[in-house]
Amino acid sequence: MPNISHRGEIMPSSPIRKLVPYAEAAKKRGTKVYHLNIGQPDIETPKPVLDAVRHSDFKVLEYSHSAGNESYRRKLVSYYKRFDIDLDYSEIMITTGGSEAILFGMMACLDAGDEVIIPEPFYANYNGFATAADVAIVPVTAHIESKFALPPIADFEKLITPKTKAIIICNPNNPTGYLYSQKEMETLTALVKKHNLFLFSDEAYREFCYDGAKPFSALQLKGVEENVVVMDTISKRYSACGGRIGAFVTRNKQLFDATMKFAQARLSPPSFAQIAGEAAIDLPADYFDGIKQEYTDRRDLMVKMLNEIPGVYCPNPGGAFYAIARLPIDDADKFCQWLLESFAHENQTVMLAPATGFYATKGLGKNEVRLAYVLNKQDLQKAMECLKVALEAYNI
Repeated sequence: MPNISHRGEIMPSSPIRKLVPYAEAAKKRGTKVYHLNIGQPDIETPKPVLDAVRHSDFKVLEYSHSAGNESYRRKLVSYYKRFDIDLDYSEIMITTGGSEAILFGMMACLDAGDEVIIPEPFYANYNGFATAADVAIVPVTAHIESKFALPPIADFEKLITPKTKAIIICNPNNPTGYLYSQKEMETLTALVKKHNLFLFSDEAYREFCYDGAKPFSALQLKGVEENVVVMDTISKRYSACGGRIGAFVTRNKQLFDATMKFAQARLSPPSFAQIAGEAAIDLPADYFDGIKQEYTDRRDLMVKMLNEIPGVYCPNPGGAFYAIARLPIDDADKFCQWLLESFAHENQTVMLAPATGFYATKGLGKNEVRLAYVLNKQDLQKAMECLKVALEAYNI
């Protein structure tokens, strides 16, 4: 039998999905599993978005332009304008989910063996994209005690080598829920200019900022317009994860043209989902008001209940719909598997994501988990009650 590639061997498993077989086994035993492990919103996809696809009328489902439908890209210009971001449609490329935008960025900006600095904990799939692109991730550690604020610039500076080509920021952050301020984002400007680095900004959760805070995009930074790449997606914004529509945005024409060659190789992004994405831009201006309030209420409930459990600490996230909590446990991977394999309270259990998979530094996250507050408040309350009983049982 021929051997698989080294890349295939070292491709990391998803820490979010690797416990799925244990969850499936628990369900077969009749145990209800509360899924807090994955950022799949339970908010309904807006009806006008689905209706645009249902009522589409064409006789041939054709390829679109490799950069995406021009009508959609032009509409996205108006979407970004709402956030005081001025773009031309020719600076926007539609991708197959935000995932493809991230991979395109790494492939077009970094060569094999180059390095990208990322504050950890970070979105675990960056590991997979970096492995596919043969790029090395260099972590700079953010700490739960500071609510996962941006590490000091001096910490970034220490890690820069001749192989460093980019920094990745996720704002608001997955997995921590931390919302980087304008000041924090602006502190990166001098570093990016000094070392001539690309700044990748994953802005999948732009709309989900709480307590009156407003998002600040890397596209609003001054003096580094040619360095900035924004990766975007409709997945979380409109609860349309299965649509697989994202965007790669840069004002750097040379980079855009290089990325276009990767886009041409995969021909075009999904046609039906582009129709959905275009329709979403016409949703009422107040569409997100109720949704943000719902997520705020969920966050407040979950964080309060977590911090009331003895030995648990969970900082209050400012955006997205994730939080990382420190638990009184010895091994998050073992504990999360135990929850599904060996524990049930009133025939219920909870599925969490071990935080070890969100760190690149070995040994970090051993007593931390990521929780996604994507369930309704009643289910969230039951899940937190279940977790409290589980921790008591686990630590006997």
